[in-house]
Amino acid sequence: MGLSARIAGAAAGAAGLAATGAAVRVAQRRRSIARRRGDATPFGSLRAPARTVVTNDGVPLQVEVDEATSDLTVVFVHGYALNLDCWHFQRAAYRGLVRTVFYDQRSHGRSGRGSIKEGTIDQLGTDLKSVIDAVVPEGPVVLVGHSMGGMTIVAFAEQFPELFAPADQGGRIAGVALISTTAGGLDPARLFFPLVPARFGAGITSGTLRALARGHRAVDGARRLGRSIATVATDAFAFGDKVPAGYVEFVNDMLSATPFQVVAEFFPGFKELDKFDHVHILGRVPTTVICGTADRLTSIGHARKLHSRIPGSVLVECQGAGHMVILERHGQVNAALDQLLAAAAEGAHR
Repeated sequence: MGLSARIAGAAAGAAGLAATGAAVRVAQRRRSIARRRGDATPFGSLRAPARTVVTNDGVPLQVEVDEATSDLTVVFVHGYALNLDCWHFQRAAYRGLVRTVFYDQRSHGRSGRGSIKEGTIDQLGTDLKSVIDAVVPEGPVVLVGHSMGGMTIVAFAEQFPELFAPADQGGRIAGVALISTTAGGLDPARLFFPLVPARFGAGITSGTLRALARGHRAVDGARRLGRSIATVATDAFAFGDKVPAGYVEFVNDMLSATPFQVVAEFFPGFKELDKFDHVHILGRVPTTVICGTADRLTSIGHARKLHSRIPGSVLVECQGAGHMVILERHGQVNAALDQLLAAAAEGAHR
């Protein structure tokens, strides 16, 4: 069967599920999610004037800065198929207290699209350097990365290890938080369950992704047709506990807004990632590793391995939480970040 027929079949299957028992179960789960209640503050409502930072290969990145009178600047780096709004609870917690920087990674959110060949973790590390140079030209910096954002920080450390030296030796980085992430050994297929039509989710390969990317409009159409299924998949794969419905819808909206071409673009980088030999660099500064014990995408084993490879690091295990721990356990995550910022500030003033 040809690619077009397979994609069309996936779309038709999504549209026709209402007649199946599986659709009944999806609908029941969907109603269960909808009954949950959560925070009344609208997701995506925390904004600042947009700035544009142009990367070394000419991609415009959208950057927002919440200004505050503080010695430290905290740069938040979001994950795969998300955008800067995913830091909602962290942004709300630190607004007016600490200078914070948020940006959309290349090809994500409101940032410009990069070329396919530059859709790599190493390029994301270089992009992070461009953001720091442009909006944090001086003073100590704490880096906080979730999922692909954590991988970005590891790549940045490999490329610019001198920035992790003491401040009197020209170092700029005062602390790091790696959340729900890894430096290698990832099974990339795990990342795609909430992002592709279900029939393509298992046994996915780079060749399959390239083929699907060529028919990306049909795939995106199938994703829209299967929105109820996608919402249930997001709930199952992004969270560990029964979180409020708004959390699930918020994450699903970000995933759905990411074009399938972008989904496919970064696949090889996840499969090839192998940077555990470089994470020791992070041990030069206070580093906190955070992960949910029910993370089904970057499992707790990855966090424990990072902790074991980063001298002096702190490991925070959030019991029962899933991949989107920054939402699901935002109180626990923010408390860990509070301690990290205090350690970073103390170190920066020595």
